[in-house]
Amino acid sequence: MFFLRLPKVDETVTALRRPVADPDEMVMDPQTYRDLEIFECASAASLFDLCNTTRTVGGAKALTARMKKPWNRADRIRAVQESLAFIREHRSPFDRLPAALVAHETEEYLAGGLPIANSEKPVEFFIEALGIRFGDYRYHARIVRGVQLTSKLVRSLRALVRTPEFPITQGRGDVGPLLSELVNLIERPAFKIVPEAENWSLGTIKLLRTDRVFRLKERPAVERLLELAYEIDALVAMSDATAQRGWVIPEVTTGSARMEGDGLYHPFVGTPVANDVRLGEGRHVLFLTGPNMAGKTTYLRACGIATYLAHLGMGVPARAFRFSPCERLFSSITITDDVRGGVSYFRAEALRVKAIAQAVTDGLRVIALMDEPFKGTNVKDAVDASRAVLRGLIGRPGNLFMVSSHLIELGEEMLASERVDCRRFEADEHEGHLRFDYVLRPGVSSQRLGMRVLLEEGIFSLLEAPAGGAVT
Repeated sequence: MFFLRLPKVDETVTALRRPVADPDEMVMDPQTYRDLEIFECASAASLFDLCNTTRTVGGAKALTARMKKPWNRADRIRAVQESLAFIREHRSPFDRLPAALVAHETEEYLAGGLPIANSEKPVEFFIEALGIRFGDYRYHARIVRGVQLTSKLVRSLRALVRTPEFPITQGRGDVGPLLSELVNLIERPAFKIVPEAENWSLGTIKLLRTDRVFRLKERPAVERLLELAYEIDALVAMSDATAQRGWVIPEVTTGSARMEGDGLYHPFVGTPVANDVRLGEGRHVLFLTGPNMAGKTTYLRACGIATYLAHLGMGVPARAFRFSPCERLFSSITITDDVRGGVSYFRAEALRVKAIAQAVTDGLRVIALMDEPFKGTNVKDAVDASRAVLRGLIGRPGNLFMVSSHLIELGEEMLASERVDCRRFEADEHEGHLRFDYVLRPGVSSQRLGMRVLLEEGIFSLLEAPAGGAVT
């Protein structure tokens, strides 16, 4: 007799469950994730792609979950930092984590709905085993493969936790409890049925008894082993990305809002020019000016990515970075209209500023990046709206705001404020062409180079040329 059995959950084996809302999470909305190219980028790899060196699909999913959940508490962030440091110090044993094929095949085997020899009585078990062995050969072949690869999973994790001189009990931060639980599960008496060495010629009875352990008696434990392997896989990828790219682990501080970076750069730029950032209790607003293509947007994104990675507990692209955690990270860089929703570009900009203002009013600690706000309206309205919003932001210490602008009309007032750090990018001319050094300087830029760029691109020559004629 064959049984398709859904096993009862072993209450001694916990499951990963994420709460609906976590008060320890630093919240980012979809717009901010898009602006910082965390999970998607139209032209190249995303930040996730840059960090994803996981061995398994499940590990990649666990990494995605972690990268969707930056923390807003110093202790949670430090726990991740300590995990990555422990992994970096003891990196070799983690190469024993199960490979992608082993993990995938184990999942397929557990969920395959295959027949199982279920009886506790030896004679009845023997009869059921014969039925499986000489029944549909496809079922039997899948069971054999499933048992062998699940055994390989158990052996690989057993080898990890039994690695000589691997201080499992000294695991720090998030990885410590994961390793401790892994040890407790892998040493369960039922798993002693798994041989120490690989054996592809198990007898039918031994194989089906092992199958019964995996898919019935210890199924929740096997599923939890997979979950733990995936979580550790994700942490290893975060540690590797930090180490391989030379990112620095930030200093997490408490107290008022703070973001201080030395030699900060954008991780996607091939030969980046590093710049500093200094925002805190004294000056909590950055007013950033400069001509088009000088580096304003890239700098804002670099600051946003560094802040995001720091809240994940990862390293950041900088020589040094210090910050106090915030509760909301907003960006307003790639705003678009919504034709179907009847939202114009300017209204979309206004709604974005409203979301930031609402979070600040709600008493949340906010970091907001705003790239040339109100460019969707006429110059006078843009100046008036920007001035009013900037005055409001200046009056909200305890938060950090970074605003880029072409509106040099606002420069005098921004320079006069003790709470505003005015910085600029510049361009110069070299052999008749514009040249950008991407170096951040103090002050407000007065350069207007829009027409010059159009001239260099030959746009006016094209428009003045006769139809069908050559442009010289």
